[in-house]
Amino acid sequence: MLTAVLLFLPLAAALLLHFTKGATTRALALGATLVEFALAAFIAIDFTRHGSSAYNLDYAWVQSAGINFHIGLDGLSLLLVLLTTFLVPLILLAAFRGNYENPSAFYALVLFMQTGLLGVFMSLDAFLFYFFWEVALIPIYFLAGAWGGERRIAVTLKFFLYTVVGSLLMLAGFVYLYLQTGPAAGSLAAHSSELSAFYKLRLSAGEQSWLFWLIFAAFAVKMPIFPFHTWQPDTYTEAPAPATMLLAGIMLKMGIYGTLRWLLPIVPLGVSQWQKPVIILAVIGVIYGALIAIRQRDMKRLIAYSSLSHVGLMAAGVFSLTQIGLQGAVIQMLAHGVNVVGMFFVADAIERRTGTRLLPDLGGLTRRTPLLSVCFLVMLLSTVALPLTGGFVGEFLLLAGIYEYSAWVGAVAGLTIIFSAVYLLRLFQRTMLGPDSSFSATITDLTGGELAVFVPLIVLVFWLGLFPGTFLHISEPAVSSILSAVGR
Repeated sequence: MLTAVLLFLPLAAALLLHFTKGATTRALALGATLVEFALAAFIAIDFTRHGSSAYNLDYAWVQSAGINFHIGLDGLSLLLVLLTTFLVPLILLAAFRGNYENPSAFYALVLFMQTGLLGVFMSLDAFLFYFFWEVALIPIYFLAGAWGGERRIAVTLKFFLYTVVGSLLMLAGFVYLYLQTGPAAGSLAAHSSELSAFYKLRLSAGEQSWLFWLIFAAFAVKMPIFPFHTWQPDTYTEAPAPATMLLAGIMLKMGIYGTLRWLLPIVPLGVSQWQKPVIILAVIGVIYGALIAIRQRDMKRLIAYSSLSHVGLMAAGVFSLTQIGLQGAVIQMLAHGVNVVGMFFVADAIERRTGTRLLPDLGGLTRRTPLLSVCFLVMLLSTVALPLTGGFVGEFLLLAGIYEYSAWVGAVAGLTIIFSAVYLLRLFQRTMLGPDSSFSATITDLTGGELAVFVPLIVLVFWLGLFPGTFLHISEPAVSSILSAVGR
């Protein structure tokens, strides 16, 4: 029952928002997300004591076709549910700083997207997973298309087409898998779309080889990894700041999660066959994203390419097929979600005060903004993977996993630490330090509302860095189960 409440509470609040105005709209939106986070935290505490059996909900949806409304939680999905419910209230607080036309629709779309994201992380039926995968796309399309920048229509359409094409390929793969299954226990249908039924299939190496690319296409676009990334920088730049935070902080984790949950255990022979090419593409993305980030003048575009580089490292860690690499991907999903939301919020705070995100127009801001400078520096150093921050733990485990796969590949991937220090420290120097700009004397420091966003992010940065076992202990059984399925 709690699982269903967790899933549908944001949707119910989104529907109610259309009947509210003014301060009531903001209060309802924020209150619903805070209740959602409290519920997720309660489930997490109970989960560590009693396991996942109490949070499995399964009933017939399309009984004649063997499609069930089956949702549940294990250690992997629970961490991403926690990340989602933690970040969405902060993203709403960040959105409150802007004056968006038709705010009830804006906040309702954010909550609607939260339902889609949670559905992706909780689904245990293939067609239910695909349903929520598409549901999560709809609100971000309207958020970016209606409230984005000057090029929002063309950019959003490109993003939509990339995602839909990848999703349809995944659906084709799921349909083929569905047709290979037999009836589920107690079902009158000829086939089953249950994840557990897909896990039991014994497909030939040839079948798994082409199925790998059908399913992986959707995940590769969503992460994204090179060369499926071309929609990302423009979309991140043109979308309004809250939508960018949703995209980078949570939505791209759908691709990593889908790879772990749906790709590796279902087509292990396909994964084995294509492991090396995918790792090469991922490492190319690591270096390519970093080199392009070094040359950027726009803060949001620089952070977008930084995200591309870090996601490439996560993908390489996943396809290393090592315990430490997969655990690194899990902890880095959490750290990256926190870091990238913080970095985009920094860019938004500076743009609201100065009217620009261009590095040549900025400089000398730190003299009047000590709080902004400290928050900026903490988020930046975690992104650079400074020890004692969450970014360090994630990248260390990822690089260890990649090195275990191949020392040469690990050495090349490790260049990300050097490159990220170059472009991120340059970003800080060009905005906060250096010669005074025309904004140095008039810019104001963070407000209380902005600190309410930064403080929880900073707390989690150091929690992940100092006590990573809190999260790794939760995900370890799920990761071990995935590796067992891959190795069968």
